[in-house]
Order: sequence, then structure tokens, then C-alpha cells
Amino acid sequence: MADERSGAWFGFGFCGFGQVLGSGRGYHVHSPEPLEVDARHVSASWSYTAVVTRGGSTELSGLVRGSVGGCRDVWASEALVVVLRSGSGSGTELQGWSPGSALREEPLWTQTLDPEAVGELGVLPLLPGACAYVSPQAPFYRPLAPELRARRLELGAEHALLLGAVGHVFSWGGGRHGQLGHGTLEAEREPRLLEALQGLPMAEVAAGGWHSVCVSESGDIYIWGWNESGQLALPSRTLSVERKTAAEEATGLTVDGSEVAGAAGGEDTAPAPFISVQPFPALLDLPLELDAVKASCGSRHTAVVTRSGELYTWGWGKYGQLGHKDTSSLDRPCRVEYFVDKQLHVKAVTCGPWNTYVYAEEKGKS
Repeated sequence: MADERSGAWFGFGFCGFGQVLGSGRGYHVHSPEPLEVDARHVSASWSYTAVVTRGGSTELSGLVRGSVGGCRDVWASEALVVVLRSGSGSGTELQGWSPGSALREEPLWTQTLDPEAVGELGVLPLLPGACAYVSPQAPFYRPLAPELRARRLELGAEHALLLGAVGHVFSWGGGRHGQLGHGTLEAEREPRLLEALQGLPMAEVAAGGWHSVCVSESGDIYIWGWNESGQLALPSRTLSVERKTAAEEATGLTVDGSEVAGAAGGEDTAPAPFISVQPFPALLDLPLELDAVKASCGSRHTAVVTRSGELYTWGWGKYGQLGHKDTSSLDRPCRVEYFVDKQLHVKAVTCGPWNTYVYAEEKGKS
């Protein structure tokens, strides 16, 4: 969790339900805007966003709205919003709410946590003590095998990624888009070691809608799963069709136009090497061979923070969630120039399904 007081959170992308995204004007925001709330932590679902303020309250904005005080962390999903709160006495409680309750009715469930196991903030959906995690579907509290020794957990739309204490990665859940990284499209009921990454200690994991990303301790990026919108930074048929259509509209040529057809891989050229599913982790190089330190995934887009404090995004961009001042989708990493122009050092990124939130500081203060 980013908690430095010299920085600020920024948002961009989908805000069709009035989520807290900068000014909040319009259906989507194409370029980063500072949040109007003094945020310490952000967790975004599709229809609403949950923010923990520096004053310790959790505030919901979007299709559902509400607030509750005494919070240390929050995790948002369409089915469940979970807060870590100071309970009665010196205890800490985990409370699960229906988002529609606006945090005003009684929680769906409450669990008192061992004070000695609470540890650092910002662990949700992995619970303090790393022995269990929160699930958006019942049973809401799910134990982990003690030998996993988890230090981070990320939940995608249908799968989960767990980062172990020594840098091993485990995955389980749905695998129909190759998002588990085991080389098949089969589901896994229990956490399974990602053998392709053995011997490569990982520092970060991120689970998107149907794709996955890991960042190694040395700053390398490994990515796999569904590539429908170029979210793996690999050639995508969907993006190729979009570019072909845009070229036809711009030039006035029809589908049979020789220049357009040739550019998109027509009859007289070799088929483009489109990749829709990558079931094994693939090494991805950022421009200028920059090292990565943080990663996050949306439904179909990817964001990475570099060691030098720059933000790169790619994938689906229909709502401006890539932050490049437009709604284009990309199948290659592209730097978000806003933070460079503003002399800001990006420290953290967290993606909602269709939007992106970034924590950044003024350079020289990081």
C-alpha cells in the first residue's frame, strides 16, 4: 500500500457510474487526473471504487456509495467489499459487506483477527498472517495450506495467483484462456506450482481478467494468458482488424484496396502471427530494457511501473484506461507521458477492470 504523504493518487479510464476519477466529468477520462479525495489506498471493481483515506475511512464511489471509519485496508469486487477495521478494544476485525449495503447495514460476516498476525497493511485479499484469503463467493474465508507460506495473492476474473515467501508462484482456478501458465487450458482446483518459473524468484504477481503477469526480483516481466486486446504485448487479431478499419476510413479505400490489404496481411502476404492465447509465461522486454518493479492488470489491459518511476501501459484502451489521451488499444508497452511531463515519479499502480489508478510523487521526494 502506498502511504507516503508527499505524493498523490491519479485515475483514468472508465467512470460511467461516477467513480472517483479525477474531476469525474464525462463517461471516461483519457489522461491521468489527480483524485479529489486524499487517498492512501485504492481498490477498484467494475461499477464502483473503494478508497481508504489518510484519515482512515473507506469511501465507496460509483454505482454504490457509502463510507465507514476506522479502516486500515479495503478490497473491492462486484460481489463483496471487505474492510480491515479496528474492532472493539485493541482487536482488528475483517468485515465483509454487500456493496449495495453502502456500508450502512450489518456486514455479511465479521471475523476478529489475531493482533499478532495482522502485520503490515495492504495485504487484502490475502489475510494477515498469510494463512487464508478472502473470496468474493461463499465460503468467503478460505484457508491456505501452511506449506505455501504466502506473501501476496491476486484474484482475476476466474483464477488466482499466489506469490510464495521465497518467490515461487502458484496458480489455480479457471484456465480456458491459458491464464494459469501451465501450458494447458485446463482448470486447477488447488494451487499448483508454476514450473516454468522455477529457479526465477518473483517479486510481484498480478492477475487480470484472463491474463497474468509476474515481475522477477531482477526486474524482468513474464506474461501469459489471453491476448484478445494485445494485453500480453503480442500481436492481436482484434487490434489488427481495428487498425485495418481505421486505415480504410482514413483513406477511403475499401476492404479490397491493395494498400490496406497488404498492411493487414492480405492474400498476397504471409498471415500475421496473431497470438490469441499464450499458455506459458513469456519474457517481455520493456523499451530501453528498463527494469520493472510493480505490475497490475485490468480486465484486458496491463500496467507496469519501472525502477526509474515511469509507467507503461498496453492492451484494451476503449475507455482511456491506458492513459495516452485517447481510446486506442495497444499491443506493445507505451510510456504514459503525463507523469514524465509533470516530473512525477510513479511508485504504485492498481488497475480496475476498465480503469487505472496510479500513486506518484514529485521527483526528488521519492
